[in-house]
Amino acid sequence: MTRARSSSNSRAPLLRLSSAIRQQQQRRRLHLAPPFLLDDYTPRYQQISEVDAAKKRSQAYAHLRNCNLCPRLCGVNRYETTGMCLIGENVKVNVIAPHFGEEPCIQGHNGSGSVFFSGCNLRCTFCQNHDIAHQRDGFDLTPEALGEWYLKLQEVGRVHNINLVTPEHVVPQVVLSILHARALGLRVPVVYNTSAFDSLASLDLLDGLVDIYMPDFKVWKTSTSRRLLKADDYASAARESVRAMHAQVGDLCFTGDGIAKRGLLVRHLVMPGQEDEAREIVRFLAKAVSRDTFVNIMEQYRPDAHVGKPKRGRNRGKGKGGKEAGEEDDAVRYPEINRAVRPDEVSVVRAAAEAAGLWRFCDPPRHDGFAM
Repeated sequence: MTRARSSSNSRAPLLRLSSAIRQQQQRRRLHLAPPFLLDDYTPRYQQISEVDAAKKRSQAYAHLRNCNLCPRLCGVNRYETTGMCLIGENVKVNVIAPHFGEEPCIQGHNGSGSVFFSGCNLRCTFCQNHDIAHQRDGFDLTPEALGEWYLKLQEVGRVHNINLVTPEHVVPQVVLSILHARALGLRVPVVYNTSAFDSLASLDLLDGLVDIYMPDFKVWKTSTSRRLLKADDYASAARESVRAMHAQVGDLCFTGDGIAKRGLLVRHLVMPGQEDEAREIVRFLAKAVSRDTFVNIMEQYRPDAHVGKPKRGRNRGKGKGGKEAGEEDDAVRYPEINRAVRPDEVSVVRAAAEAAGLWRFCDPPRHDGFAM
């Protein structure tokens, strides 16, 4: 009898431990690797000192007087005139609202507090947001007024983050707005949603203020960026920028609710006939950045902006080469990308990413949790 009672007592702790494990599994079904799971998160801008905040304010004002932050290096005084982006001392905003068109880990259930800036430092011929990025439509906001909008998104919209869309050309104003919102009580992460045409000086000014960097690495070859983005040095700038972003915030991490809070999320929009360049991009991410980089291989490309539009007629009547009147006008601009991307092209890029060693993709979940 004594022996049996002793055996029963020895099993009791194991039964309690087993029960505790089952309860823990029921509470958390995220299927998330432990290195990328955060118990809690405090935004980076809440952790910088007042001295560092004051330095950043001073640097931001100085850059507005001599605009040399983005790779265009216009060098203009934005209190007096504008450069390539056509934006002066204040930002021009097209839309501010909770947005539900982002990655699941960014938009969550309440939406991402997106701020769509007008203007851009690129001139992508296929821009999917050309009505915003290529024009100066919208309303003007001072950096302080912009920061107050962040609070409205947080308190009224209850968004998961502040998502700054195409902010490369307004970094000084963005820095001032974040610092102003910080003093007012902003407490959600800041997402820097960029084309990756950033400079190291720009990213250094943003260091400590941005929680999630979300660059869209577009093309690899100089000839392609010159033709389609109107920027010779895009690829080299993007490579430097993505490495610097990862050095600041690391790989993408989540809290237990499935929402991304800190790290790097790289997008790549698959384009018609550009599989070779996509291969180089994903190999770069795996070798030079991190194999744990979270990647969204996007397939929603469509001909837009200038793609497929009739060429402007330069010669009327019969001219050099024997072309008849109107013959040149019948041709379209950028015919090589004047179609939707095919499923097989997307599959080639995905296979290349996996072959390079990348494994964290923005896929629909195969379980009842979040896509992480």
